[in-house]
Amino acid sequence: MVRHVAILGSTGSIGVNTLDVIRSNADRFQVVALTAGRQVERLADQCIEFKPAIAVVSESSDAAHLQKLLLEKNIKTQVLYGAQALVTAVIESGCDTVMAAIVGAAGLVPALAAASAGKRVLLANKEALVMSGNLFMQAMKNGGGELLPIDSEHNAIFQCLPNEFAKSPHASLGVEELWLTASGGPFRNTPLQQLTNITPEQACAHPNWVMGRKISVDSATMMNKGLEVIEAFWLFGLPLEKIKVLIHPQSVVHSMVRYRDGSVLAQLGQPDMRTPIAYGLAWPERIDAGVAPLNLTQLADLNFSEPDLARFPCLALAFAAAKAGGTAPAVLNAANEVAVAAFLDDGLPYLQIPVVVEKTLNAVSPVNADSLETVLNADTRARKIAHEFICSL
Repeated sequence: MVRHVAILGSTGSIGVNTLDVIRSNADRFQVVALTAGRQVERLADQCIEFKPAIAVVSESSDAAHLQKLLLEKNIKTQVLYGAQALVTAVIESGCDTVMAAIVGAAGLVPALAAASAGKRVLLANKEALVMSGNLFMQAMKNGGGELLPIDSEHNAIFQCLPNEFAKSPHASLGVEELWLTASGGPFRNTPLQQLTNITPEQACAHPNWVMGRKISVDSATMMNKGLEVIEAFWLFGLPLEKIKVLIHPQSVVHSMVRYRDGSVLAQLGQPDMRTPIAYGLAWPERIDAGVAPLNLTQLADLNFSEPDLARFPCLALAFAAAKAGGTAPAVLNAANEVAVAAFLDDGLPYLQIPVVVEKTLNAVSPVNADSLETVLNADTRARKIAHEFICSL
């Protein structure tokens, strides 16, 4: 069976790695839709190679540029632009599999569309579950599709669960705890007083993973792990107190599941996103991901420790938002996106990121996240308030 794949966010690191896996297994997959933000030249190269039915960019000027580049190569791909075109790429491209890899809140609506349409959703966009977990899981249930997590940690947990879980999500099946591992980022051993003058370049220099700038900063603050905790809560259905975080600097054990009988199952591998991507694309089969084998005899010690919440206040804020529920995680995510963008582009001090997030959470009371409109309104209000806090600093 050939799977027809739409990649939302094809020019980012997840999208590029997805195309690499598909390139190595061309007899099993056909790319039918590619979407990007502003990286027109890269998207054009991808369209020339994979010839999707639909390509989407953000702006009309970029669409005209892309169309020109493709016509020069006689590529018949339909070029669209704008937020609604992302939904079109999911609904009208003929895809059965959607890689949801658009970073941030922008990926929420097309991911929900894929869920409602009964697609196999390969979820690499945390925000779909962080902002609207209950809505998204209900859309998956109503649509009748398959949800496979692509984040390395959630994919690792999925691999450590019984096969029955895929047919009956939220069945504990003897699971006692989930252990999400975290590298601790580039500053896990940096003295706290030295964090005052951290630059974007330092924050983006992840010791183990190659990632985009925003997610690299989230890894440094451990907000990324906090968002993953919220994601795991919705994906696997365990109470929040049964989801733990462990610092594991080597990034070899990608996460673990502790069972009631005392067993702990772990998924190990190279820190390479092609492994979970390949697992999601071909599940329940396994295919060559192009990843070097893990040589256990050449590994140094594997270390684990509990995170220091004084060093990583963003992680504590994420747990607090998850406990509050409703729209609180959406507010957390929105405030963090604004604060990280201000750090990367406008000189907001690194240590002010959690301050902005906490002030925004305190300023926006959570309500029941019972509709997409409610979630998006909370997101908009949180962004406005976070901007105001930053301007006042």
